[in-house]
Amino acid sequence: MASPVRSFVSGAAKKKPLIGTPARRRFASSARHDDAQEAAKWEKITYLGIGVCTLLAAYNLSKGHQHFPDPPPYPYLHIRNKEFPWGPDGLFEKKKHSDDHH
Repeated sequence: MASPVRSFVSGAAKKKPLIGTPARRRFASSARHDDAQEAAKWEKITYLGIGVCTLLAAYNLSKGHQHFPDPPPYPYLHIRNKEFPWGPDGLFEKKKHSDDHH
């Protein structure tokens, strides 16, 4: 019984600890070259996508849009049809009118 315990202890003492070994990248030998190719590929794809989107937008904008009829005047919308108490302009707008003498 002492012999297997002694061989286990001596075998464990001979092994190097794994804490001191630095990690190495062993699965890719040319990482920088692959990254440069990948970046160049996606740059080309991006420029192609920008061109396609620009052409599609120009095509869609050139067609115009459909005009819909006015909706019926529903009573619950409470649309104000008279002028504001301070005049025809908005509260913070000042425009010249023919009746202004200032």
